[in-house]
Amino acid sequence: MINKKKYCLLLVFLAFLNCDKKVYSEKIYEKPEIVMEASSDFLSPEESMKTFYLPEGYKVELVASEPMIDEPVTIAWDGNGRMYVAEMNTYMQDVDGTGTDRSISKIKLLEDTDGDGKMDKSTVFIDNLVLPRMILPLENELIVNETYSYDLWSYKDTDGDGVADKKERVYYNPERRGGNLEHQQSGLIWNLDNWVYTTYNPIRFKFKKNEVIVDSLDNMPRGQWGLTQDDRGVMYYASAGSENPGYGFQQPAVYGDYNPKGRLSEGFMEPWPIVGTPDVQGGPKRLRGDNTLNRFTGVAGQEIFRGHKLPPSTYGDLFIPEPVGRLIRRAKIKVEDGKRVLYNAYDKTEFMASTDLNFRPIQAKTGPDGALYIVDMYRGIIQESNWTKEGSSLRPVIIRKELDKNIGKGRIYRIVHEDIKPDGKPNLIGKKASQLIQYLGHQNGWYRNTAQKLIILKDDQSVIPKLQAIARDNSSFFDRFFSSDKDLGLERVTVLWTLEGLDNVDKALIKEKLADQDPRVRATAIRLSENFMKSGDADIISSLEKLVSDPEIDVVNQLALSLRYSKDKKATEILDAIYAKYESNDIVSHSVKESLKKVDSKLAQLKKRLAGRSLDEKKSIIKGYDSYNQLCITCHGINLKGVPLEAGALVAPSLIGSPRVIGDDKDKLSKILLNGLIGPVDGVDYGIMMPLNSNSDEWIADVLTYVRAMNDVDGVDKTFVKNARAQSKDRKDYWTLKELESEKK
Repeated sequence: MINKKKYCLLLVFLAFLNCDKKVYSEKIYEKPEIVMEASSDFLSPEESMKTFYLPEGYKVELVASEPMIDEPVTIAWDGNGRMYVAEMNTYMQDVDGTGTDRSISKIKLLEDTDGDGKMDKSTVFIDNLVLPRMILPLENELIVNETYSYDLWSYKDTDGDGVADKKERVYYNPERRGGNLEHQQSGLIWNLDNWVYTTYNPIRFKFKKNEVIVDSLDNMPRGQWGLTQDDRGVMYYASAGSENPGYGFQQPAVYGDYNPKGRLSEGFMEPWPIVGTPDVQGGPKRLRGDNTLNRFTGVAGQEIFRGHKLPPSTYGDLFIPEPVGRLIRRAKIKVEDGKRVLYNAYDKTEFMASTDLNFRPIQAKTGPDGALYIVDMYRGIIQESNWTKEGSSLRPVIIRKELDKNIGKGRIYRIVHEDIKPDGKPNLIGKKASQLIQYLGHQNGWYRNTAQKLIILKDDQSVIPKLQAIARDNSSFFDRFFSSDKDLGLERVTVLWTLEGLDNVDKALIKEKLADQDPRVRATAIRLSENFMKSGDADIISSLEKLVSDPEIDVVNQLALSLRYSKDKKATEILDAIYAKYESNDIVSHSVKESLKKVDSKLAQLKKRLAGRSLDEKKSIIKGYDSYNQLCITCHGINLKGVPLEAGALVAPSLIGSPRVIGDDKDKLSKILLNGLIGPVDGVDYGIMMPLNSNSDEWIADVLTYVRAMNDVDGVDKTFVKNARAQSKDRKDYWTLKELESEKK
């Protein structure tokens, strides 16, 4: 129950507290006249910053630029606020992408030695890399992944000179990651649930003190460049390939990919640049009459802002960089009858936009100082070479605007507010686990996540009693007014997951937290009870039953999601009761239906379907299934029928029943994958299907065998692919179906 004395005091002082709070303007900038044909000349950081438009009160500060950094793609901070910057120093150095695979890329370590917010010291932490994609600072090491590889490497600086001198592989996969470099994994996000997630790959990692645990997931979302999480650990994905600025965020990824219609509000897909967009992959159909981008296309590096040094209204908003449109969308997330829906925070305007054609925002990040950081690759060409080939709509524009000349630079900015001073540098490295506990309730999500991670890595069991004491506190929402703005419910959520990371999920505590006054804590307790469900604990099922009537729909939906892990008859009865109450609710009813299945994974279902095939063909299909789910699924979808857009069209054509797929001409089918496809397919123009000829003959044969198996026809031997590759070895352009049909004749 709410403490009545505190509640009365709250009512008495509420007006006073509100008067003390600063009211920040949300007035958007006056939209300038569109620059239809801007110059592509390089601008200095100071000149480029003059082209930025932001809402009233917001301003951009330069954190780092060339020559300190060169072609930056992603950033991350260690516990003391030192910034790691991954550079792709070989990315599109000319219109053909010559020399892309050279191992000369770097990860730099930047430091702000005088505390003014601008980096003034730089060292090359790691050299001679192949296009580093993912970085994760742990306590005294950095986990790194490079392009074309699944492997994870640990790098340590043992002598304190800012240069890594110890290298160890901590995860090994002998397979080479195929496909072009746009269609590979990113992320490496330490989630609230203590698993580390990436995009594309259906696996996750857990970093313990002396080991790395690997777990596979079925039907998880497969985004492209960028991955972020909210306060509940729900992750937000995006995909430039399918022109999809936000998906996978209705539920935690562990429960599968679910994207209900209506998750993007009406008009959300329309960006509002202030500069003409000549270099859009889709060509003229992607432009308005004023030459600006009419649809999101290059979405990348999205971030749920969880900092505390911008106006409070920004907390929890989704910031989506759009490098093709030279802008950043700010999305408000509204929960409507249990469904998360994205809305543009402004009317036909963006949070940030620029008229500088070289402004290429590809990542947003919440900083330890509470500000919002932006990684600007600052370059001419942003698309990878598969999109700039002869015959593409991009190539002539790139040459005309001389965008291929603009290379070798990069900027990192932070967005601040003129009335709010950012925090200084953190100092978490070297602190004892007991000293880190105080940060689990910090206003800045970066501190909460970092403290949780460091406590778990230390594996100091002596802090468990203190953590349990905090978790058992049942302070309500109203108590935050008496605790220096600390969100006590959110602190308890973080503490509970920290206990989970220390392998100390106490059943008595979980049952107690099922009745917590904060619905976020109740939902967390439900998730943490899943291990007890899996072990057949009937007592925990009985404790969950009362939550069918919980007043918060998020709690009921979490119950529906979690009960899939129990085979107890009582769990099924509870799911039936939830369905009876929420049958008309799309979100909850979907969760119930999925949990009621309680059947094998999709891979297990596939194996049953292949019962009558030969052993070799089964192996090929399973390998093709894995490859499809790491690449093709982004556009063709989990059911091979094409990913639907909000307007009802498909990102790519259906592969089920396709005459190219099920036909006897396996050479033609192989050629489509080898060189890609452009132009209409069955009367519909889907844009470009990228070439996959960087993959082996066997890889392509396996994917085709899987796709054909899902159409119940025979597979494709790698000799067909080998022959097709030989026949088209001199071809550089994409195929069109018209050409392929003519060639056949």
